[in-house]
Amino acid sequence: MSAAAQPILIAWSGGKDCLLALARLRDDPRWRVTALLTTVTTTFQRVAMHGIRREVLHAQAKALRLPLIESLLDWPASNDSYVLAFASSLAEARTRWPGLRHVAFGDLFLADVRAWREQMLAPLGWQAVFPLWGEDTAALARRFMAAGHRAVLTCVDTAQIDAGFSGRAFDAALLDALPAGVDACGERGEFHTLCHDGPLFAQPLPIVAGAQVLREQRFAYTDFLLDDSTEA
Repeated sequence: MSAAAQPILIAWSGGKDCLLALARLRDDPRWRVTALLTTVTTTFQRVAMHGIRREVLHAQAKALRLPLIESLLDWPASNDSYVLAFASSLAEARTRWPGLRHVAFGDLFLADVRAWREQMLAPLGWQAVFPLWGEDTAALARRFMAAGHRAVLTCVDTAQIDAGFSGRAFDAALLDALPAGVDACGERGEFHTLCHDGPLFAQPLPIVAGAQVLREQRFAYTDFLLDDSTEA
């Protein structure tokens, strides 16, 4: 890492795209990843959208050897509430690490999402960074697996793919089974993932699959818990 490397936060969902963004930043001498920043719903004590339990999130941060800043949000919440909570967390981060000016996202190709993030951050004095932007998502998904990263699907949008994909490993067999038109990285919200092992982890997360539920008559979630029986 260069002595002149700039500190950067990474917006962390617990899924594969932000993990790939983290890997890319760690390989880039221009950046020094300072901490993870995650939006957590206080109503459910889970990562927003991905449905990852808060204790699993904390285990991820520990295994990745990075501090975690949680942006706490009620559910449901307005867009304004999200922005206020995110801004508060950025202010907390800058207080802890005064040199911070950048936050990275794992977004891949949705231009409207990118523009919204940039517009949100600019008035706050922050700049968005997109390490994976514009890359071929099918190739990116295969590289994720080839590098030894491991993930499972925590949520699928049943309006786009079958509920049976929820809870499955994100592997080559899953990619081969995805219907035509479904993005290999789920960039259009087809599915969300939980990373639990790989070269960035000090140790694998001892996760076990729990109950499956359908929320809003559309989103099929699989609950993943930490296996307490593995503790010494």
